[in-house]
Amino acid sequence: MLAVSDYRVSYGQSEVLHGLNFEVKPREIVAVMGRNGMGKTTLMKSLMGVIPSSGGSVKLDGKEVSQLKSFQRVANGFGFVPQGRMIFSSMTVKENIETGLTTTKKRSVPKELYDMFPVLLEMRSRRGGNLSGGQQQQLAIARALASDPKLLFLDEPTEGIQPSIIREMGRTLKAIRDQRGLSIVVSEQVLSFALDIADRILVIEKGQIVHEELRETVNEAKVASYLSV
Repeated sequence: MLAVSDYRVSYGQSEVLHGLNFEVKPREIVAVMGRNGMGKTTLMKSLMGVIPSSGGSVKLDGKEVSQLKSFQRVANGFGFVPQGRMIFSSMTVKENIETGLTTTKKRSVPKELYDMFPVLLEMRSRRGGNLSGGQQQQLAIARALASDPKLLFLDEPTEGIQPSIIREMGRTLKAIRDQRGLSIVVSEQVLSFALDIADRILVIEKGQIVHEELRETVNEAKVASYLSV
C-alpha cells in the first residue's frame, strides 16, 4: 500500500531524514517509534506533503506521490491526524468533520462515522474547543476518515491523553482497520500502545531506521532501550 525508498528530508543544508526505506502492507498497522527529536514528526509531515522531501520515492498503491501537494495526496488516499490534533476550535464538531469531505462528493457526515464515534454524534453541535483531549482526538480521526483514505497517518496520537482513553483509542484504530480495510501508520513513544495495535514496529533514531520487528516476535526490552533517554 505504501512504499518509501531512499527517502530524504532536509532543512536548508542539514539533512534530517537519511535515505529511509520501508513498506506498509494493505490492512497493516505499523508503529514508527523513537524518542523526541529523532525524526518521527518530520517523516509524517513530509509524507503528507506539509514539508518538502529532498530525495527519494513515495508510492501509494503503486502511484508515485512524492511530487504532489498535500491536498492532492489526500485526494489520492492519504489521511492525516497531526500531532496536537489541530482541530478547528471555534467550529462545531459537525463542521470539523465536514472539512474532511472536500475531496469526496459527499455533502453530509456519513452515518458510519457517527456510528464509530457515538460521542461525536451527541456533541455534533458543540464547538471543537469545548471537547476533552480524548474527544478531540476522536474528532481528528473522524475528520481524517471523512476523506475515505486508503492509508491513515497518526502523529503521536496518545500525547496528552489519559491511559483509559489510550486503550479505547487502540481498540478504535484496530476496528477502523478491520471495518474499512485501510493501512495505518502511527508515530509513537508509548511502547505499550504500539504493542497493543501494531503488526510491525520500526524504530527511528537520528533520521534513520535502526530497528524493525514484527509484533509477534518483538523483543520489548530492545525496543524500549531505543526509547529511553
